[in-house]
Amino acid sequence: MRILLLSAYDAHSHRRWREGLVSAFPDRDWSVLTLPPRHFNWRIRGNSLSWAFAERERLEQPWDLLIATSMTDLATLKGLVPGLAPIPTLVYCHENQFAYPAGREAAARLEPRMVNLYSVLVADRVVFNSAHNRDSLLAGVQALLDKMPDAVPPGIAEQISARSCILPVPLEGQWFSGQSPRPGADAPFTIVWNHRWEYDKAPERLFHALLQLHRAGVEFRVHVIGQQFREVPPVFAEMQRALEGCIGEWGMVRDAKNYRALLRQSHVVLSTALHEFQGLAVLEAVASGCIPMVPDRLAYPEWLGPEYRYPSSPAEAEQESGEIARRLALLAEQYDRGALPPAPDVSGLSWSRLKPAYAAEFGRLLL
Repeated sequence: MRILLLSAYDAHSHRRWREGLVSAFPDRDWSVLTLPPRHFNWRIRGNSLSWAFAERERLEQPWDLLIATSMTDLATLKGLVPGLAPIPTLVYCHENQFAYPAGREAAARLEPRMVNLYSVLVADRVVFNSAHNRDSLLAGVQALLDKMPDAVPPGIAEQISARSCILPVPLEGQWFSGQSPRPGADAPFTIVWNHRWEYDKAPERLFHALLQLHRAGVEFRVHVIGQQFREVPPVFAEMQRALEGCIGEWGMVRDAKNYRALLRQSHVVLSTALHEFQGLAVLEAVASGCIPMVPDRLAYPEWLGPEYRYPSSPAEAEQESGEIARRLALLAEQYDRGALPPAPDVSGLSWSRLKPAYAAEFGRLLL
């Protein structure tokens, strides 16, 4: 089977997914095209132009299956390279442009959302990494089309839904193997917050929760780690000053082995996110043995039981921070008594468990 795989905005999770896919199916004949994750507006609208003329010879080869990420301007690409039009096509949605926070520049524009819409409409099969991702795209599509003045065909969201399914980005086997013993009672209760340092991850809720915990006299260590960009929310500097004696690792942990070891030596992984589509960073930590503490929103209810989710109050930051602090204090007390519960089993999200479902989707398109 000859498969053409297109990743038009090859960000970390996109790269990880496509590399895992190729590795999981070594018997397939893969050809992969990627574009770097920068210059967002140009990339999402110009990827078809870039490939249609720079990679035409490869695109015009005979392919059995075409797989593309939802950032690929697939409708335009099939128009520019007509030989791609009849090839069975799967679009994988790591995210969608309809559900980004209103403050993001891209979310204010119509074009990125229309690229998403046309790409999933031209696909034979649309695969989402979570039901939250699918549902927010379908709701966004309907809301957008409801605003249009005329000539809007009916049933567009229903068409997308009918040809879609859920297959998360799988976790590699290394997250489940070689777990180190958790620190004993002579070490502090350890929390890890492992997210991008951006506003949509609500770092101020993290800070206020930890500050309450600290003022209550609870002994803890916190690792605040994750990818940083040119503009870092100022709350991080404030947090580092105020919690200086409680901070463990701070910033990006670039070495993969060190990162996995840090997760395996932590007790709780905390999310305060207001926006994300799967929650891979939390799932990695849970697979590594951390107890999750996550909001009851986004995709988390799909993967984690209610005992691991605190009430969601997106508009009430103070209320959420208080609830996080209260629950962390209870876990710290359990830790002191040697009675921490085990982490939940997320092995169902591993490549070994999800590979048959991916294979079934390939087979479905080739019938």
